[in-house]
Amino acid sequence: MTSSLATSISSLNSVAMGDKKADLIFKNCNLLSVYTREIIPKIQIAIINDRIAYVGPDASHTVGSKTKVIDVKNKFVGPGFADPHLHIDQFVLPSEFAKKALLCGVTSLFSDPIDVVSVGGYKGFQEFLKLGENLPIRIFQVVPGGLPVDAKFSNSKSLTLTQEKLAVKHPHVLGLGEVFSWTKVTLREPKTMKSLSAMLECDCIINGHTAGASEKKLNAYVSSGVLSCHEPINFDQVLERLRLGMWIMIREGSIRRDLKEIIPRVLSHGTYLNRLMFCSDGLDPLDISKFGHIDHCIRESIKQGLKPIDAITMASKNNFDYYNMGKDLGGLAPGKLADILIFNDLKSFKPNHVFVGGKHIVSNGNFVKPIRKKTISPWIKKTVNLKNFSKNDFFLKSKKKDVLANTIYMQTEIITKIGSSQLDVKDGHVSTSFDSDIWKVAAFDRIHGGNRHSIGFLENFGADIGAFASTWSFHENDLIVIGSNDTDMAIASNHLIKNQGGLVVVKSGKILASLPLQFAGILSTDSFEKVSSNFEKINDTIVDSGCIFNKPHLIPLFLPFLALPSVRILSGGIVDVKKRRYIPPIN
Repeated sequence: MTSSLATSISSLNSVAMGDKKADLIFKNCNLLSVYTREIIPKIQIAIINDRIAYVGPDASHTVGSKTKVIDVKNKFVGPGFADPHLHIDQFVLPSEFAKKALLCGVTSLFSDPIDVVSVGGYKGFQEFLKLGENLPIRIFQVVPGGLPVDAKFSNSKSLTLTQEKLAVKHPHVLGLGEVFSWTKVTLREPKTMKSLSAMLECDCIINGHTAGASEKKLNAYVSSGVLSCHEPINFDQVLERLRLGMWIMIREGSIRRDLKEIIPRVLSHGTYLNRLMFCSDGLDPLDISKFGHIDHCIRESIKQGLKPIDAITMASKNNFDYYNMGKDLGGLAPGKLADILIFNDLKSFKPNHVFVGGKHIVSNGNFVKPIRKKTISPWIKKTVNLKNFSKNDFFLKSKKKDVLANTIYMQTEIITKIGSSQLDVKDGHVSTSFDSDIWKVAAFDRIHGGNRHSIGFLENFGADIGAFASTWSFHENDLIVIGSNDTDMAIASNHLIKNQGGLVVVKSGKILASLPLQFAGILSTDSFEKVSSNFEKINDTIVDSGCIFNKPHLIPLFLPFLALPSVRILSGGIVDVKKRRYIPPIN
């Protein structure tokens, strides 16, 4: 349990004056001061309970018989890092993600659990809150601000206005998550405007998503109380938003990496850094293992010319200033919570020691105490509400000899466009075409159950497999199946129904690779290491079979995502996003 500053001031004051003794003292620190942008040598830091009482040249007046004194031997001491925007409702449970984040010096996570809510609604949100409590890392949540993505087509669960107001009463729920359908704001959609007003009345933060917005639309968005964005992909977009008073989270994660495009121009322009942060927006198991987390952002930005102390400030203080939490976190100073990192040097930025609230969590790459998994409610592991399939469920019937099909043409793993292809009809069923790289793609409503589904065609996948299926997708979480034959599509789907979620690759009736996602069909309850291994095998199996994309797992993930152009598939049908209309699979 974190103490409040209001109830701690008497003991902090007493220790600072020497009238009461500290619990813990660090001496011989090279202090990384994010408040003065300097490295201060020979500093001592005195801590009582979970907060800092004294920072200065001599804390000997706070030493008592029970005080633990740690000589850091002139190593560098700085505040814990924060990721101000990421989705930790991906791949592994928060307890497993925390292990990797803490080893990278990240002591605070600001989570937007949009997919948990899309599957489980308010009950799912509450369940996920519990998973983030009482861990040796600080996990703050926001109410997802992007559901439904488009009410005309979306089938996801969401929170009512009343539930949003209840949610922000929780001490770790800070406001509204990214409002990524920004046209809802510029068109003043009633529910969106009521949500924004309710958050502002509660003095909550509202996170933004302004990809594609500029000039008057961007002004309208900002004037509606949305003051941050993690979507700028170049400096011009950063500058336009900074000039309007926004805070910018420079993204460096598994979906996009924008840091190298932005930092050099920030430096050449001489831009103030006080509203700039780093964020990941989400990390897959392989990337966080290979590159790191916010520590990677620091290393990369220093390579681009940023001073180490400025990079650390962007990784710590600026985040908490944005979230109005500066009195508690962001730097090492009297009154602050004692989230402290100790580094041997200013090159690797992998901390040798991590303290959270004055408690020793990581020592030389090892956890002082094991991080235990939380108990999970059984209902959240039963969200694939579908009956077993047969190959007949994937038939598209036609009385013609051949048809002109509308295809979802994959330009990248994420971006699509409308395509077309002449396909043969065999035994009254439209066939896929291996030679033309035309696949079937199906979407089933696995959350609400019933028979709501759609079947279409996908182009430019390139893998020599029978089927690839997933229960995790942005932000509809339909069961998505891509296949070259109906039998393997049924086998893949039934495997995920049996496992109650995951990703699976099938060929000739055999399971080639599988990643179980038992929690809401979007998170694994397995260890980080097991999930990482299974995830790597999923992608490697598809890529090795000839897929033209490096990260094929992103394809079913983004196929239903209505916030991107141009063609998407959901259980309700194939959607032309810009024209906001359904497209028939066959003309």
